[in-house]
Amino acid sequence: MKTFYWLVKREFWEHRGGFFRAPIITACIMLVINLMILIAAEVMANHHGEGINFNGNNFDQMLSNAMNGHLEQVGTGLDIVMYSSTLLIGTVLGFVVFFYCLGALYDDRRDRSILFWKSLPVSNTSTVLSKVFSATVIAPAICFVVGIICGIAMLFMYAIALSLHGINVWGLLKLAHPFSVALNMLGSIPLYLLWSLPAVGWLMMCSAWSRSKPFLWAVLLPLGAVLILGWFSAMGFKIFSGQTLVYLPFRILGSVFPGGWLIPGGNKVLITARIHDNPADPLNIFNIQHAIFALTSADIWIGAAVGAAMISAAIWLRRWRDDS
Repeated sequence: MKTFYWLVKREFWEHRGGFFRAPIITACIMLVINLMILIAAEVMANHHGEGINFNGNNFDQMLSNAMNGHLEQVGTGLDIVMYSSTLLIGTVLGFVVFFYCLGALYDDRRDRSILFWKSLPVSNTSTVLSKVFSATVIAPAICFVVGIICGIAMLFMYAIALSLHGINVWGLLKLAHPFSVALNMLGSIPLYLLWSLPAVGWLMMCSAWSRSKPFLWAVLLPLGAVLILGWFSAMGFKIFSGQTLVYLPFRILGSVFPGGWLIPGGNKVLITARIHDNPADPLNIFNIQHAIFALTSADIWIGAAVGAAMISAAIWLRRWRDDS
């Protein structure tokens, strides 16, 4: 267990730029952009005598809604601020995990450092699993924590901007649900682990197998297979439906992006149709209950099993692959 801990720590040290710096830099860029928008809105308000607007939402109107009892709408708007920051940082996470997995086993062979690591009393299984754990648990955990902090910072930025107009922002911010948003985001990490396994397994298997250009092999092979199957379907030999042909490369390449299970038609189980606690709430789909229900989907577990099989293949290939 101690060996596995140090292996995971090694992965973090060697890839802290992607795991740690990338989400922080993305969050800082988002905060700067939002600050610039707020300043521009303030200047325009002074010149034209209009209320502050952001993305088409007038904050004075939001306050009016709050005073008229439309508290749920105001709270939803504030929660969207937090979710949007986490989702954008999650997009960066998808690219980080994608290229991390592609180079996880290939780079060791390319720079010959694999000879050093194989000389140590560390099994190939522990080495590969430490990389899988880093990609599916450590990276998303850092991403979601940074996203939540960024979302809270954005809320306070709006609070300062609105306080300049004499609005009781602190009472307004009480309508937000930061703890619920944080719970929903962090609660989706186990689901992300299972959801991403097909893509992580495929990318690592290509990383362990390919002698050069793992990106081309990882992308062109599934796309080429879909093209051939689509050609057979056009010829009358229908093996898979059109939706399945689109879904397969999406799962094997796009599963590294969090939230893919929320895409309509992406998951075979229509999660949103099974939970009716508040259908009018546009953020209802992010509720942790959806993540729990998604774990009952056969699609999740079949994909996880396929991903585990490909990870096992990557372990075997790392043991026997010799490019010398």
